[in-house]
Amino acid sequence: MPQAISPEFSSSVKLKYVKLGYQYLVNHILTFLLIPIMVGVLIEVLRLGPDEILKLWNSLHFDLVKILCSSFLIIFAATIYFMLKPLSIYLVDYACYKPPVTYRVPFATGVEHAKIIFRSNPKCVDFLMRILERYGLGEETCLPSATHYIPPRPTMKAAREEAQEIIFSAMDSLLYKTGLEAKDIDILIVNCSIFSPTPSLSAMVINNYKLRSNIKSFSLSGMGCSAGLISIDLASDLLQVHPNSNAVVISTEIITPNCYQGKERAMLVPNCLFRMGGAAILLTNRRWERRRAKYRLLHVKEDPEGNVGVKLSKDLMAIAGEALKSNITTIAPLVLPASDQLLFFIILIGRKILNLNWKPYIPDFKQAFEHFCIHAGGRAVIDELQKKLQLSAEHVEASRMTLHRFGNTSSSSLWYELSYIEAKGRMKKGDRIWQIAFGSGFKCNSAVWKCNRNIKPPTDGPGPWLDCIHRYPVQIPEVVLL
Repeated sequence: MPQAISPEFSSSVKLKYVKLGYQYLVNHILTFLLIPIMVGVLIEVLRLGPDEILKLWNSLHFDLVKILCSSFLIIFAATIYFMLKPLSIYLVDYACYKPPVTYRVPFATGVEHAKIIFRSNPKCVDFLMRILERYGLGEETCLPSATHYIPPRPTMKAAREEAQEIIFSAMDSLLYKTGLEAKDIDILIVNCSIFSPTPSLSAMVINNYKLRSNIKSFSLSGMGCSAGLISIDLASDLLQVHPNSNAVVISTEIITPNCYQGKERAMLVPNCLFRMGGAAILLTNRRWERRRAKYRLLHVKEDPEGNVGVKLSKDLMAIAGEALKSNITTIAPLVLPASDQLLFFIILIGRKILNLNWKPYIPDFKQAFEHFCIHAGGRAVIDELQKKLQLSAEHVEASRMTLHRFGNTSSSSLWYELSYIEAKGRMKKGDRIWQIAFGSGFKCNSAVWKCNRNIKPPTDGPGPWLDCIHRYPVQIPEVVLL
């Protein structure tokens, strides 16, 4: 005998269809309003006979001067519109750095090095082991050669060698994939938070590739893991005022200077979490590049013992949550459908003006985006954003797998995640992508892209996932016993 359907399930199903009906009604409200008007006009026209229609036409008086003036005004208005209209920014292609296997740091190697380096402080070793067990890293993440020594050798020379290897490798791959010549680069932006030498990293790229003497170059530092999207925003602004230009953005983090060997726990965390990585991105405002470009940019919103290191405090997630709220408030009106915007506005008025005890309305961003690239800053970061944005496991799969395979590569992690989605063959024409990154300050930045064409999974050439995508996704345990 079939079991009766529970009232809770029945009511939830009814509520689901009521919500779907409401969303369809609000999102197509203009269509529903225009159709009756058009039908009414058509009925009135059909009621008129041929003689009445001809009489109405003959009653119209055409003045040549008025026609010319009207045409001039239309052409003038159209010219002003196209002159003031922002230029479309296209992402032609990008390339991610893939470290050689000789830089790989398995858990056993990391634990062995920690026991030797911190042999006088076993509590630090236990703390580092607990981090490795819980942060969602895999056995194939890589560290630069300077950190493989015992003790590590974080010299200026080693840091510059790491920068050259990552930046030049990513740049070479980008030039290979796009067919771009160095002389065609008009704007160059390099972001790296910790390592900011003189001459700058952008000068290093200019000298190596013999770029033009009049190139507009910038080096951004001190902005943390969100610096990549800040660089995209800067490139977008520059492309708005420099038509017919190409911009290359290079995002990386040089971690050789960050070999912290002290005792403060908040500064020990980056030793376990950050790994080698970098990406080079080609942006353009040239209209003829639209056909081969992968994406079009829609929106960018910003929102004690003498040992050197980076500090990640336990209050990070609370601060990140507040930064995310501010960023969502800014970007939601630009991307959400009308139904969600209306609900958000009504509840906001009820809570703030009428002082009603309503729960805050969390927009359904799954209606606005097909793909999410959440900064792979650690398992806790991904878990928190998945919970806040009510995302499914598939929506955060790219972030978790990037953290597992490459670790936290700072500002370049978003591009490894986008590459994962492409390698899985999930990127289709018209898909919308939301990139979310957090950085020092505290900052939350995001970028919205729209896919220009169907993207096939790469089968050859440079690519970070080319030789391992068949193994992913993998099941990541809550705790890896070391």
